[in-house]
This record gives sequence, C-alpha cells and structure tokens, in this order.
Amino acid sequence: MTDKNNALISVPVATAVGLGAIIGAGIFVLSGSAISIAGADALIAFITVGFVAILVALELGELGAIVPNAQGASYSYVYKAFGSELGFITGIIFYFSSATAISAISLGFGAYLSSLLGVSSGYSIYLAILLIALISALNLFGVKKAANADFVLVIVKLAALFIFILFALNFAFGMGHLKASNFSVDATQSGLGPIAAASIAIFFAYSGFQTISTLTSKIKGGPNSAAHAILLSVILSLAVYIAVVIAMLLIVPASVFKISSADPISIALSFASAPQILKTIVDIGALVATASAALAMILRSSRIVYQLGNDGLIPKVISKHKPKAEVSANSVAITALIAILTLFSGNVYIIAAISVFGVLFTYLMSSFSLIHFRRIGKSGSFKSPFYPYLPVVAIVFLTAFLLGMPSQSLSIGVIMIILLLSLYYVLREHDEKKIVRIKLFK
Repeated sequence: MTDKNNALISVPVATAVGLGAIIGAGIFVLSGSAISIAGADALIAFITVGFVAILVALELGELGAIVPNAQGASYSYVYKAFGSELGFITGIIFYFSSATAISAISLGFGAYLSSLLGVSSGYSIYLAILLIALISALNLFGVKKAANADFVLVIVKLAALFIFILFALNFAFGMGHLKASNFSVDATQSGLGPIAAASIAIFFAYSGFQTISTLTSKIKGGPNSAAHAILLSVILSLAVYIAVVIAMLLIVPASVFKISSADPISIALSFASAPQILKTIVDIGALVATASAALAMILRSSRIVYQLGNDGLIPKVISKHKPKAEVSANSVAITALIAILTLFSGNVYIIAAISVFGVLFTYLMSSFSLIHFRRIGKSGSFKSPFYPYLPVVAIVFLTAFLLGMPSQSLSIGVIMIILLLSLYYVLREHDEKKIVRIKLFK
C-alpha cells in the first residue's frame, strides 16, 4: 500500500501541473496581443474568460468524480455520456488541439531562448524542436516524474512573475511614474467586439487545466482532490494573470503593445529602462514557463491517445505503453512528430486559433455531458454547485465564443468535424457495425 501511495501525485503537484499548462505562453506571449486588441479593457477579457474557466473547472471536477478512472478528460466524459461517434470526434479534436498547442508554445520558447543567447531568430525553430525532444523524453520516464518536474518549473516561473510585479509597483508608486493614461482605451479598442476578440486569444492561455483531469486516478485523495486541484489552478492563474496585466499597464501605455508583440513583459521592462539583470530573470522565467506549459501539454496529449486506444477508437499499437511508466511511448512519439511538423506550417496564429476551437468544442461537449449524467441520476463524490444554471451559463458563453471566432479558424474547425464524422462512418461501414436507429419524436 505504501508503494502504491508513493506512486500517486499530491494535490500541490497536480495543481502545479495545471498551473504549468495555464501559465505558459499565454501570459508571456499573448498578454501583449490581448492588450493591443482591447487596450486596458483586456482586463475585462481576462476576467470574463477566467469566470468561464472556473465554470468549466467545476464541471470537470464533477465529471472526474463520476468517471474517476478515465484518462482522456473531456473526451472520456463525452464518450461515456454519448457513445463512440461523438466521443471519437471530441477525442481527436481534443488531441490535435493539445498537440498543435505544443508547437505554438515551443516556438515561443525558441524565440525567448534566441533572444537570451543573442543569436538570430532563425534559430528559434531548431530550439523549439530541441524542447519538444527533451519534454518527450521526460514523459517517457512516467507520469509522476513528469508531474514532479512540472512542479519545480512552476515555482521558478511564478517567482519570476512575482519579481516583475514588485518592480512594476515600485516603478509606478515608489518612483512616481504612475500615469492614468496608461489605462486608456481608444476608439478602435472600445466595445464588446475588441473584448470578444481579445477573449479568444486569452482562451489559449486558459486551455491547460484539463491536463489535471487526465490524472484523476493518479492523484492522492481521488476525484475530490483532483477537483480541488483543477479549481485551485484556475483561480490562482486568474489572480496571476490579472496582477501581471495590471503591472504591465502600470509601466507601459496600452498603445505601446502590438498584436505581433511576442515578448510583452520584456517590452514593458525595456520601456521602464529596467536593470539588465531583471530582464534576464524575466527571459529565464519565460523559458521556464513555455517549457512547463509544453511539458503539461505533451503529458495530456499522450494520455488522450492512450485512452482512445483503450476504447478501441484508434489502433491499439498507438497506445501501447510500459506498465511501470504508465505512459504510451508510441503516443508520445506521435505527438512530438505532429508538434514538430506543425512548426513548419508558417502560421502560428492559425495554429493557435485551431487549438482554441478544439478547447472550446471540448468544453462545450463536457457541459452537455454533465447535464446527461445528472439527468440519468449519476453522480460522484464532488458536485458542482448551482445546477442546472451553471452548465447552462457555461454553454451560452462557450457557444458565443465559438461563434465569435475568426471566420478562417471557425471554418477549419467545422471542416475538421465533417472529415472526422465521415471517417467514423467509413470505418464503421468497413467493420459492418450494426446501425442504431432511434425515434426522437413519438
């Protein structure tokens, strides 16, 4: 029993896995883009998306308690609730959303490391490949070792952000550089449109906490502990995001940031003529943040593939794994290959948008899954409050975000669903599976 307990992940470590996936490329890369789109109103977008993330976190906490041994997070819940058809579509979309996110995050890592080393930005893609290879190798050692490594990385990057926040407070209040105009919003940034557009970008930053749901059976205390870790990781991330965005605006006018700004915190420090040592600390924090987020994403991707294989929706050879490591070497390798190939697509923004489409779609399906389980009387040791209002509100927000996505990424997402649906029925017809017919109306 002691050995079994030692193999489990503690709540702090599980929370760190969620923080590692959330506080990564989002705050170090996308915060500047959000501010450039909505100005100081980006704070409203961060809070709005954070609110929706809390709703989804509560739902996933309950779903994890209902299906505690599932390793595919939203995919597993949809599969258990609605069967293989919708489960197959949700699982593949969820998987590619995670795999492509690794690529985008790794490119951020490469850019920061190139800057720190003082080499050409052309080396960024090679450094990104190096990161993908390293985190893939770490995952092959097993879930617990990967999660514990993530815990250390999270501590480092939170420390870097805390130092940045202290500098901003001292710059604005201690040195008398506080300017109310920094928080201004011009005509192009005011209104619901820019806030909604910024929210779509921010959702990429909040997409990581589902990683904890793939580890429910590996967390000490079971589903209740997993639910608490999920909720805690989202609340802490929201607090950090708000504090960092305010700190950035205390130093730099909102108009300084551009949508293409890949290093907004460094821009803020340069604007304030911060000491070089502080800039170096932030660059190192950004490297740790992106590495931590990529590590959590590849962990999530490999476990989704593992669960898809166990459910017979993909060839089992893909999900073959070492029992002691509890991770599929083949799935890790495939995920790494997809991430590396995506690096050469040449369009990081479309990749990020596709990833967000997958995140929103799986969250939406999870909300419907919770309603299904409640209706048939299934429940676990953890229950989300305010049912049925909470899932209904989540569905409304998630649908609005999906419909408000850029037309190009929305089109790609819809095409992906159609292709997966076609593939499902081709495979089903090939195996001559029995057709299920029901009457929706009597």
